[in-house]
Amino acid sequence: MEDKTLQCFDCGDAFTFSAEEQEFFQSKGFVNEPKRCGSCRAARKSQRGGGGFGGGTGGRRQMYPAVCAQCGKDTEVPFEPRNGRPVYCSDCYSKVSQNRY
Repeated sequence: MEDKTLQCFDCGDAFTFSAEEQEFFQSKGFVNEPKRCGSCRAARKSQRGGGGFGGGTGGRRQMYPAVCAQCGKDTEVPFEPRNGRPVYCSDCYSKVSQNRY
């Protein structure tokens, strides 16, 4: 494979689709070449909230302070803790959730 020069769908600038990127695309089973340059891809991703679950907050989730019910360590969780419901740090949560199944 050889480097290819493509034209960005959004800004119209030329960008290089490297041989390494082509091999990566092929290994993932992608059949289409990229339509956008790296800058436009990044801008589009940030407009969509990071491409994941962000609730329109620019990809950043609101975190709430909590104290782990298992080890007592200060932690943060992505939900507002309620009285009477245990909250675990990530280490303790992994242990507790493995024991459930």
